[in-house]
Amino acid sequence: MKLSSINPFNQEVIKTFDTLNQDQLEQKVYKSETAFSAWKKSGYSERSNLLRRVSKNLRTNQENLAKIITMEMGKPVTQSRAEVEKCAWVCEFYAENGQKFLEKERIDTDAKESWVEYQPLGPVLAIMPWNYPLWQVFRFAAPAVMAGNSCLLKHASNVSLCSLNIETIFNEAKAPKGLFQTLLIQSKQVEAVIKHQAIKAVTLTGSEPAGASVAAIAGKNIKKSVLELGGSNAFIVLADADLDIIMEDAVNGRFQNTGQSCIAAKRFILSEKIEKEFIDRFTDRVKSLKVGNPLNEATEVGPMARVDLAEELEGQVKASVKEGAHLLLGGNRDRAHFEPSILTRVEPGMPAFDQELFGPVAAFTTVSGPEEALQLTNNSRFGLGATVCTSDPEKARYFIEGVDDGAVFVNSMVKSDPRLPFGGTKYSGYGRELSSHGIKEFVNIKTVYMK
Repeated sequence: MKLSSINPFNQEVIKTFDTLNQDQLEQKVYKSETAFSAWKKSGYSERSNLLRRVSKNLRTNQENLAKIITMEMGKPVTQSRAEVEKCAWVCEFYAENGQKFLEKERIDTDAKESWVEYQPLGPVLAIMPWNYPLWQVFRFAAPAVMAGNSCLLKHASNVSLCSLNIETIFNEAKAPKGLFQTLLIQSKQVEAVIKHQAIKAVTLTGSEPAGASVAAIAGKNIKKSVLELGGSNAFIVLADADLDIIMEDAVNGRFQNTGQSCIAAKRFILSEKIEKEFIDRFTDRVKSLKVGNPLNEATEVGPMARVDLAEELEGQVKASVKEGAHLLLGGNRDRAHFEPSILTRVEPGMPAFDQELFGPVAAFTTVSGPEEALQLTNNSRFGLGATVCTSDPEKARYFIEGVDDGAVFVNSMVKSDPRLPFGGTKYSGYGRELSSHGIKEFVNIKTVYMK
């Protein structure tokens, strides 16, 4: 079986890779188990120093890594550079803060002494997507390694070069042999890896069906899992919002990474009082976006990652228009290229409202006021994050308390930050990544009681 990396801009095959056979896969899992046996005994300073070396390697190789990201999945190269920099940041963040996050927590009880310790679990399998092919991996790997675990990565099949380069980054940073390994395997081989006695936990960022499948396998085998799945984030604009402040975030929130982000602003919920001005200004800005070869420095929107993904998006747009939505801008597709598009008059029941539009399409729905806006925000199977734009702190508080999602951002697009926990509710998954919360997902929270 072969895996192929295909440049989505021109559909040229970059490279093909042989997948691991069962014996090769078993050897890698064994190496991971062996590496963990030693790494769990390492001190925090050793782990911290490794992450700092990894961070340095990321910055040293930033240009090459950015080009590989762009060629494999089509992200504009300026955004690819920013992704590499963010990976370096998360490594530094856990190098600096990991020990503090995992310090013993002393608790007063009737014992002479009692406390909680945070100890590593073992090899953790990460199943990661193509849309942020380095960031998604490092936001798992940095805390996992700092906590004392070893890592196995099953990456998306279209970004194998990214996957192998991540392993190289760790190896060149003098990581212990087997501490971080890439598994070039088929999807049908994943179940056996999760079931393997050496694997102690699994984390997945990806689609709802993939998450449900992985969670079922992990649950059947009584193994910890963390899922970060899809999102259909609301971007709520109330009548008193300052459009000068929020407009750039509104456009970036939808079209960054060619709209292929779980936390993108996918459902714009607009107060009827500002609807026309917002849409006019938003449309003008979208028309000015520079679309083209993602390797060009000026490009803001590149191709989607695969042809089949663009075809799926095209089907969702056409179905929404058939059900009454208005195609205000765009809608055209050429292979993996989908032009920036705007749908208005979007209502619940349409694919553009109910489903995740994973590409450069903005969907607008109009409401009479905050109460209806909140009701529509929560009228989703997803619960990853929401933005509310308002000049009134009381109205902001109304949405902070009322939104079901894992995050609420006020007058800003939703984004991930190593200092803040990241994760969702409902069909957007469970568990948290990043911050002190993320590093404690894959540890044994051990109670110690001394009488």
